[in-house]
Amino acid sequence: MKRSREKAASELFAALYPRLAGWCRRLVDDDETAHEIASEAFTRLWARWTSVAEPRGFLYVTAANLVRDHWRKLERERRAMHRVTSEAAVRPHPEQADPSVRLLVQSLPERLRVPLLLHYYADMPIREVSVLTGRKEGTVKADLHAARELLRVHLRRSLDHTP
Repeated sequence: MKRSREKAASELFAALYPRLAGWCRRLVDDDETAHEIASEAFTRLWARWTSVAEPRGFLYVTAANLVRDHWRKLERERRAMHRVTSEAAVRPHPEQADPSVRLLVQSLPERLRVPLLLHYYADMPIREVSVLTGRKEGTVKADLHAARELLRVHLRRSLDHTP
């Protein structure tokens, strides 16, 4: 039993790790961090191996949460560095000057961000996103539409204010 469990996990790792790590790489823009996140997702899957019905979905949702945690950590570090190095003059925040899609996606509410990451970044079909998030397909489609509209509005606003 233990051998077959290890073999199944090994096969799953070989089949999914490269794509999961690549997906994480696109989100965090750093190879080492991406591999750490993908490895941690697999470690968490292994710890719950017998109770996870959909391993692929578990991996991507776990990785999405770890990416979100990474983004939050970077934002805390950025704010701390800004406080340490700030001058008396008031300057616009870098996010206002750079309409980075990553920052905009990060700022979306979780209800919109998770389906967007799973569908567009992990290339999961709407049906699979629906199963993983526990929402109806129509709700996932509406959330994706709302997320796209918010991103469009923020990008347009950012681009209209650039010199």
